[in-house]
Amino acid sequence: MSAILTTIGLRAGPGQTAANHASGFLIANWVWAFCLMSNRGAKMRLGIDNNVCPRDDLTTYGEAAVQAGKISRSTLNKLKRREAAHANAQEGYPLFVAAILISLFAGVPNETINTIGLWYSVSRVVYSVLYSNVTTKSTSYLRSVAWWSGNISCIYGLVQASKKL
Repeated sequence: MSAILTTIGLRAGPGQTAANHASGFLIANWVWAFCLMSNRGAKMRLGIDNNVCPRDDLTTYGEAAVQAGKISRSTLNKLKRREAAHANAQEGYPLFVAAILISLFAGVPNETINTIGLWYSVSRVVYSVLYSNVTTKSTSYLRSVAWWSGNISCIYGLVQASKKL
């Protein structure tokens, strides 16, 4: 277990400084928020993608596809939830960037920066999966917990940086 924690930068080996994975976390979360969470591929496969006005795809072409029997209502609803999760991932990314950059600038230990990056990353993946798949009010609160967890990781980073500045 100790070797795994050392490898991912959450602990330093004896007499060593932990590796800093800040740039890796920034890149990975950018790819997650702006690429992997995108509905574009799914909309293209379903024939409801319109590059001229893509923000209207699900409203205009999605509803028409349901009426024509090309896709189910549940598929359209899932696409809408995934699109909302995609937008939320993009909206949350600047706070994560700020937390990481300010932590780096302030000289927060690498282990702490890596913990923030891992904590945020896991929270965002869990949030996105829950947002895309949860369909009941009672389980939707798990999504809220995951959302807050990601934000709290950033706030924690900002607080740690403020202690150093």
